[in-house]
Amino acid sequence: MSRPTANHPDTGQSADRAAETRGRILEAALREFSANGLAGARTEQIAAAAGVNKALLYYYFAGKEKLYQAALELAAARVRESAMAAILRDATPGERLLRAALNHFDRILTQRDFQILMQREMMRLRSGEEGALHVLVDRVFKPLQDMFESMVKEGIASGELIAADWLQMVLAALGANVFYFLSAPVWQLVLGFDPLDARALRRRRVALVEFLGQTVFLDRSRGAELAARVLADTPAPSARELKKFEVKSK
Repeated sequence: MSRPTANHPDTGQSADRAAETRGRILEAALREFSANGLAGARTEQIAAAAGVNKALLYYYFAGKEKLYQAALELAAARVRESAMAAILRDATPGERLLRAALNHFDRILTQRDFQILMQREMMRLRSGEEGALHVLVDRVFKPLQDMFESMVKEGIASGELIAADWLQMVLAALGANVFYFLSAPVWQLVLGFDPLDARALRRRRVALVEFLGQTVFLDRSRGAELAARVLADTPAPSARELKKFEVKSK
C-alpha cells in the first residue's frame, strides 16, 4: 500500500503534530473498539472520528489488528500508571493498600474503555481465540500483582496489617469492587435502588475504604484515621464522570 506523502510526519507534519495526530487516532480507536469490539469496529469510523483520512491511519498503524493492539496498550498503560501512583506512594503499606483499593474503584468509573476491552478479551479467550489478553496480563496485572503481594507482606511484617493470606487481602480490597459493578443489575432488584446512581457510587467508595480501615489493620483506630485521610484527599470522580458511567452502564 502506498503511503501518503502530504501527510508523512517527516515532511508534512512536525514531530509534535505527528504525535498529536497519532494520539487522536488512538483515542478514537479506543472508543470504537470498546463500543463494537475488534470484529465490529470500522476503521472508516475511527479515521472520521480522529479527523484523518484512512490512508494516514494505515500509515501509523499498518492495519486494524495493529491499531487494536496499540489502543489496548494505551489503555493498559493508563491503568498501570494510575495504580502504581497509589501503590508506590510515600506512605505505610496499610495506607497504600487503602489508596490502591480506592484507585481501583475510581478507575472502574473513569476508565470505562479499559473495562470493556478487558471483558471482551476474556470473552475471546473463553471462545478459544488467542486474543490480546496477554498484553493486559504482562503490562498491568502481573506487575501490579507483584507489587500488591510485596506491599501486603510488608504491612503484615511491620505489624500494621493483620496476619492473613496476602492474596485473600487483595481479593477483599479489589474483588468487592468487581463484584459490585458486575452484579449491579441484581443489586438493583434486591435493594430497590440503582447501585450505579451517582449518589450510590459515592456512598460505596466511602464504605469500601472505611470497611478496609476497620478490618485489615491491627489497630482499628489507626485504620479508621487513615481511611478518613485517604477519603479526604482523594476527591470522588466528577459528577459528569459519574453520570457518564451511569448512562453507559444502562
